[in-house]
Amino acid sequence: MENDVSFNFRLQLFHISENLVTEDVAALKFLCTDLLHLSKLEGVKSATDIFRLLMAQEYLNAEDTFLLAELLYRIKCHSLLKKLGYTKEKVQEHLHEKGRISPYRQMLYELSENITSEMLNEILFLLQNRLPKRWIILSALDLLTLLEKQGLLTKDNVKILEEVFMTVSPDLLETIDCYKKAKDNKAANFTQGFPELNLEPRGEFSNVENESKTMTSYKMDGPHRGFCLIINNVDFNSCQRRGSCKDADELERVFTWLGLDVKLYTNQTSGDIINLMETWQNVQDHKDRNCFICCILSHGSSGAIYGTDDKLVSIRVLMSHFTAKRCPQLAAKPKLFFIQACQGNNVQRPVFVDTDGPTPDSSAVQERTSSSESIPEEADFLLGLATVDGCVSFRHIEEGAWYIQSLCSKLQLLVPRGEDILSILTQVNEDVARRVSPSGTKKQMPQPAYTLRKKIIFPIPVDPPPSEQRRGF
Repeated sequence: MENDVSFNFRLQLFHISENLVTEDVAALKFLCTDLLHLSKLEGVKSATDIFRLLMAQEYLNAEDTFLLAELLYRIKCHSLLKKLGYTKEKVQEHLHEKGRISPYRQMLYELSENITSEMLNEILFLLQNRLPKRWIILSALDLLTLLEKQGLLTKDNVKILEEVFMTVSPDLLETIDCYKKAKDNKAANFTQGFPELNLEPRGEFSNVENESKTMTSYKMDGPHRGFCLIINNVDFNSCQRRGSCKDADELERVFTWLGLDVKLYTNQTSGDIINLMETWQNVQDHKDRNCFICCILSHGSSGAIYGTDDKLVSIRVLMSHFTAKRCPQLAAKPKLFFIQACQGNNVQRPVFVDTDGPTPDSSAVQERTSSSESIPEEADFLLGLATVDGCVSFRHIEEGAWYIQSLCSKLQLLVPRGEDILSILTQVNEDVARRVSPSGTKKQMPQPAYTLRKKIIFPIPVDPPPSEQRRGF
């Protein structure tokens, strides 16, 4: 039925595929195992390959995109649902009647998401005599697929999983028990058995008393704080981002003062930026560091930033290089991204209210939730955007950007007072929100989004803040 599919629909699928990383494609392949023939799935190299197979089997067409929406929902790519006209809530509402991914496949995928690299090595050791020696297993999904091929794992026999998890991670037995109970009860809606977003490693907090530990701080007092990348795109074909070098210099001074090893990169194309992320993803020295910070100063659009070649790069794709699976050296450590770039072309206007002012328009509230869709849905990420989705951000050609200058100022003021990063970003929000363009008609509202499990509190530096050091000369 591919000939009947409109060009716009194919374009829609292409844009979705552009935002899916390698791990996402592997997850889609696995979730489609019960729907598509294994021999065809083995030849899949990209998301578009999967889309072609689904269309050929009439699972996917321009009139019915729910299966793809369900798949994106299952792999937690919620921000891409809007490209199909869905929301997370709308998918959840229709899963009971239209869902195609079996409870068994859901259960296996949920387990794979909670198997760390260390656990995978332990499982492979335990199953050494039951797996073919020539087979290369790089991920939990590879392992589960192999167990199914060997006939050791089926929807009616999950004993091998129970055996290994009893030793390696007993808390994961709960997921298997949930599946078995639902299967025995012939429960139609299995989705209730699984949490949608598991931000804490399973089993880390076992009771209410220990739950208070979630508000403790990440370790930030090691001899090496971490690396801080600053990507400063100034020269574009059509214009120059004047004032950006002041922002880059200020960020370099402040994060050096906070103990980070700062690396500055100027005028990077979209390919250069992706290559940088891939390079730093594989840096082994992360294992001796407490955190990772990346600051990007550039032009941008909704959920993306521009390289100097005027090509967009998805913020989510950039950040996904540093998930626990792709960068295990930074697992359970905070990853902070600060983006100074427009997120659209809309200008925020000032609203003058008194104490009895009207309730803010609900559409504005919706707009300000979108930055959370750009971050990988696993723990320990923070994304600080200069503005809400769809809107411009402002940069003075001499004094620098409102957001970056406020961020640097508040870090210097509040780190010595022992404030955590989210409290500091709240102060940045207040500061930037108070600013207004010379004409009095333009405003800006930054927006942080995060999946942090603990507080980030930088150790108080011995030296005075850079702003005070400059005043001393």
